[in-house]
Amino acid sequence: MAMDREELMTFILDHYENPRNYGAREDAQVVKKGGNPGCGDIITIYLKIDDEGLIKEVSFEGEGCILSQAATSMITEMVVGKTVDEVEAMSSEVITDIIGRDLAMTRPRCTTLGISTVKMAIKEWQRKKMLDEIEKEKAL
Repeated sequence: MAMDREELMTFILDHYENPRNYGAREDAQVVKKGGNPGCGDIITIYLKIDDEGLIKEVSFEGEGCILSQAATSMITEMVVGKTVDEVEAMSSEVITDIIGRDLAMTRPRCTTLGISTVKMAIKEWQRKKMLDEIEKEKAL
């Protein structure tokens, strides 16, 4: 069901004022920073992924415009319980589908900061996992 403009603004503002999964994770396997230098949006993504590639926990910290922080909050809710492959297959349209094309296109970098940073964190996790496997093979 599509939201009308007022419902959408209330929804976005709620995610900004009460961000989901907010805060640092000491037990995160990957910590990845992302940002938009042009407008000052900054986030840090904390990921915990199991051995099968299932995202068990995600959180973020950040500051910036309402749209970047709210969209990142929305993304954290969407990726928990998904595999890294499922998240990598997500396009930036995943947020556009929620907030609408008109709003998303006014600030595309703000809108996609969360999903792009989560994907960068996954790439880092995959790299670390591959390096760990190489080290284990060397040890044999």
